[in-house]
Amino acid sequence: MVLDLKELTPVLRQNYLQRAIAPRPICFASTIDKAGNVNLSPFSFFNLFSSNPPIVIFSPSRRVRDNTTKHSLQNVLEVPEVVINIVDYDMVYQTSLASCEFPKEVNEFTKAGFTAEAATLVKPPMVKESKIKMECRVQEVKPLGAEGGAGNLVICEVLRMHIADELLNENKMIDQRKLHHVARLGGDWYCKVDETNLFQVEKPNTQLGIGVDALPAPIKNSKILTGNNLGQLGNVHEMPVIDPAFDDAQLKNIFQYYAVNPADMEIELHTYAQKLLNAGKVQEAWQVLLALN
Repeated sequence: MVLDLKELTPVLRQNYLQRAIAPRPICFASTIDKAGNVNLSPFSFFNLFSSNPPIVIFSPSRRVRDNTTKHSLQNVLEVPEVVINIVDYDMVYQTSLASCEFPKEVNEFTKAGFTAEAATLVKPPMVKESKIKMECRVQEVKPLGAEGGAGNLVICEVLRMHIADELLNENKMIDQRKLHHVARLGGDWYCKVDETNLFQVEKPNTQLGIGVDALPAPIKNSKILTGNNLGQLGNVHEMPVIDPAFDDAQLKNIFQYYAVNPADMEIELHTYAQKLLNAGKVQEAWQVLLALN
């Protein structure tokens, strides 16, 4: 299916885009107007865009159905400050409740059962139950359009972070396994980040990987190894060579039982290498694959 977005209604555009571009982190924004009315609302059009200066952006879009604007947007235009409270699984249902379109004079802290906690640098309060809070100064609000569905980029400088001690490791860094982020998908769908779905991908950083194009043809054209597997193999900084000291019982068994049939041996070696790659053992997988040479 090919879609020309200009031919879709705003509702359909939103439907396809929000399901395709996901998961999205949630900005749970507390704002205040000049009269002192507090608003608390979640936004999934949100992310980190710079660390020096520390800039995050969220976008309270104009409502698709009637082109009205949200109280959060009105508030930051009056008082250019916001607290961004990070949402985790322990608070996701309350956060969803806060997204109801209550009248302006209604305080979502009360409606959703959250505790307002005074910020230290800005006027809007923090959500006490949130494990990470960011006090921000709004640098600019950039409208992206004037019709329903148009975003308004609220560009924020993070001034101060508050991080629950329970999230920290022995080096006072956030342990990703302890923060169960919740992210937004399309419709009513969310996802939860925890240890059961976390995995690590080694970053190339300053040393260049050799690339998939540099892999030997039998490896690159393998019927067993996936694109992800090839990406792991191609991320080494130089072509590995056979290590005479590499001693592996399963590799010996493969050579023993499949020595008379090279085609079957290659399948077994690639299958075993894939198992090692899936366990993050890239160097060991290379030694298994090089054994055919």
